[in-house]
Amino acid sequence: MDFLRLLEGLRSPLLTRFFSAITYAGDEICFMVLALLLFWCVSKRHGYYLFTVGFLGIAASQSLKLLFRIPRPWVLDPSFTIVESARAGAGGYSFPSGHTQNIVGTLGVTWFACKKVWQKILCAALILLVPFSRMYLGVHTPLDVGIAFITAILLVAVLYPCFRTDEAFRRCMPWLFALLAVVSVGYLLFVLCYAFPADVDSENLFEGTKNAYTILGCMLGLTVSYIYDRKRLHFDTKAPFWGQVLKLVLGLALLMAIRIGAKPVLNLLLNGHAAAGAIRYFLMVIFAGCIWPHTFPAFAKIGRKKEQGEKA
Repeated sequence: MDFLRLLEGLRSPLLTRFFSAITYAGDEICFMVLALLLFWCVSKRHGYYLFTVGFLGIAASQSLKLLFRIPRPWVLDPSFTIVESARAGAGGYSFPSGHTQNIVGTLGVTWFACKKVWQKILCAALILLVPFSRMYLGVHTPLDVGIAFITAILLVAVLYPCFRTDEAFRRCMPWLFALLAVVSVGYLLFVLCYAFPADVDSENLFEGTKNAYTILGCMLGLTVSYIYDRKRLHFDTKAPFWGQVLKLVLGLALLMAIRIGAKPVLNLLLNGHAAAGAIRYFLMVIFAGCIWPHTFPAFAKIGRKKEQGEKA
């Protein structure tokens, strides 16, 4: 807490606005945008790399939260103050930091996909700034951030050989899908069957259960998408600039419509059961991996004539 006290004393309106904005880079939406940018527009191999790191990272982070059940800094020390605007995005247990896990894993993978130096520098800067923002805002301790940072870096490094080349990717993917299946089912069984103490926070436990079903749905959708692409689709990520922009923007808009629109319907059908999340994210991944890529040949034509004219 001493370091958080130091940062508390250094807060200013300008720094608070800056770090309040920076910290959003660790949210789920940013993960989705970058993952689909890689998957649809840059490289399917790097897209699967990011999905794998992300799913394993979430499972590890959520398991540790429920195992250790460490309260937030302002609960540990009621005299400590946080930046109030950050409170809404800091629910649940504190250890480890989910935002740190997310941003380090996401941009660690993205760093390998970047071709330009400024892109790599931007990734490295955000990898450092977002974890620091969690401490500056007072929602995580150095231990929360440090363990999440190390876990994410280890996942990126350990899995990198599996995605370094197309040949390695094809060779490793069946084993990685088996690993994702074991982790997904294992995490779900953990939250459903583990003998949690009586003082476990029910809201945190429900959130962990919901995440377990979400990971399971994503894993099943990703597996189906990979098999479908290899057997029938074989979609290509290449397109002119404006084709890529429209492909990403329209695809994300439709995906968010599924994410938002399916939630009340599935909750109603399943009476609010957490399994609704598994179905919803399964549908989202199927759209991203099986349905939307069928439109890519059309996007590959957008702007092509203009580019050809400029080259001529």
